[in-house]
Amino acid sequence: MKKLENKTAIVTGAASGMGKAIARLFALNGAKVVVVDLNPDDAMDTAEMIRMEVGHAIGLKCDVSNEIQVKKMVHAAQLEFGSIDILVNNAGIMDDFTPLDKVTNERWDKVMGVNINGPFYISREAIVPMLKQGKGVMIHISSIGGTHGARAGLAYTTSKHALIGMSRNIGFMYAKKGIRSNVIAPGGVNTNIMQNALPDEEGAKLCSSGAASMPRMGEPEEIAKIALFLASEDSSFVNGEVLTADGGWTAY
Repeated sequence: MKKLENKTAIVTGAASGMGKAIARLFALNGAKVVVVDLNPDDAMDTAEMIRMEVGHAIGLKCDVSNEIQVKKMVHAAQLEFGSIDILVNNAGIMDDFTPLDKVTNERWDKVMGVNINGPFYISREAIVPMLKQGKGVMIHISSIGGTHGARAGLAYTTSKHALIGMSRNIGFMYAKKGIRSNVIAPGGVNTNIMQNALPDEEGAKLCSSGAASMPRMGEPEEIAKIALFLASEDSSFVNGEVLTADGGWTAY
């Protein structure tokens, strides 16, 4: 039997990068996958790719920072597959390494909207069917920016720290109700998160000052394997934890 047989998984930001790799690996391990992304065409393409590999998937457009869209997405997922067993809060955006004195309200609200409000909205919706089932798994993709203070700008760093706190609280509050919540904190991974970015020169220079100590960049598929471990019964006694995956960068 495959590790995620008869499970339904929602993966946000699943049209590219780590989210796409997670959605594909989950499907290959038996899960029915809801591919969620802001870009509907890319979400549909990823879902079609999964179906061609003999998996089960649908693609849905959703701005995770929009509560109404989140409610509709979760409802559609339940209508299609009947349950929500796994939630991967992967969707996230960077903040161009902007330091405090240059952070506008607009940038702050946008980063917080996607990186922390989104996971909050979706987790709050998803936990309802999980509680009815008496089981469920939540995985939140933070960053070593959520465990350290020098990997990004103020807004991103704050949002990823908050995501870890949210996950730990969920893990503790619902442990006796069969629900686990864990965090993956990747280091540098080859994704398109910096596509079209306009980094703040001073902030980027400061945050990249320790880049030479990074052993190597990670690949999305490596993060997906960790997500599979956390989603499956292989990690049945792992709850409220942060699993750092950075090749040893933060060991320096």
